[in-house]
Amino acid sequence: MRLKPQYVFVIAVGAVLLLAFLLGSVLGGDGRKAQAKAPASTPASTIPGVQVTLAPEQIRESEVVMRGRTEAARTVVVRAETAGIVATTPTPEGSFVRQGQVLCRLAVDARQAGLDQARAMLSMRQLQRKAAADLAEKGYRSPTQVLEAQANLDAAQAQVRAAEIALGQVNIRAPYSGVFDKRDAEIGTYLSPGQPCGTMIELDPLLVVGDAPETSAAKLRVGAPASAKLVSGQMLNGVVRYVSRDSDPQTRTYHVEVSVRNPGNAVRSGLSAELRVGAGAGPAHLVPVSSLVLDSAGRQGVRYVLADNRVAFAPVTVLEETPQGMWISGLSGPVRVITVGQSFVADGQKVRVAAAR
Repeated sequence: MRLKPQYVFVIAVGAVLLLAFLLGSVLGGDGRKAQAKAPASTPASTIPGVQVTLAPEQIRESEVVMRGRTEAARTVVVRAETAGIVATTPTPEGSFVRQGQVLCRLAVDARQAGLDQARAMLSMRQLQRKAAADLAEKGYRSPTQVLEAQANLDAAQAQVRAAEIALGQVNIRAPYSGVFDKRDAEIGTYLSPGQPCGTMIELDPLLVVGDAPETSAAKLRVGAPASAKLVSGQMLNGVVRYVSRDSDPQTRTYHVEVSVRNPGNAVRSGLSAELRVGAGAGPAHLVPVSSLVLDSAGRQGVRYVLADNRVAFAPVTVLEETPQGMWISGLSGPVRVITVGQSFVADGQKVRVAAAR
């Protein structure tokens, strides 16, 4: 049986509508599935990833490191005690001298004659005192006259002593054993009392001095062990003998003096040195230098990851920088320190953790 054209048209339209319905159902289901899956994958893609390294807590001897220089333990300008012309300079500059050794000698002039006169007067007064005592025993001298003779004798003895001191002052001597570093008077120079003959320095023991910052001054103690590395590489070991209580008003630093042995005066004064002073033992962590960051308050510290993979910040104090990394204090126990990505995360933020390569 042949269908009428209008029936054929209705059947064709129905088939097209059925086909469109079926295609819409299939495509719509796939779209809803994609939309259902999208919310689950979005949070994982937005959690930032960081790399961490496990920094264990270690007990470490901490040190205060500062720039320093060697310095003479004592420096004295040796001066004349009496006036006179320099007659001889028996000690060469730069030589080692013993205590009491003559550095400059003044001309004796009339000082020896004054001593001879005083001695002659002493001899006369001794005879007068003896004669007065003998006559007093025979009743020819009163006790007052004997006492007067004794007073004259005492005065003569004092004059001899004064003349001996004046004569001895022509020899300008070293006040202690050390190096006669500089001579200020040559032969023929007239020296008044108080004018310099030269400068004496003491190099054994030797001092290594430095200036500690105010953040480290509280760690320093008199008697603490210390070491100094000279520019030549030579190492000197000693102990702290002095830490100032008042800071320099310009630099806000505290003066430190370390006493070291210097056999044979081998090390000179004025050499640059790296000074390290022991500041006791305490907990510390070794972290990469690049892991240090600043928080919003400008504090220096590190960011690390807690057990629940959230970020935390801890302010730290740098103890020492080494080729292996930076020794810091301020952390407690083993810590997962962020080494990559620490500048792009915030406190309390959830992160994905990967071990540092």
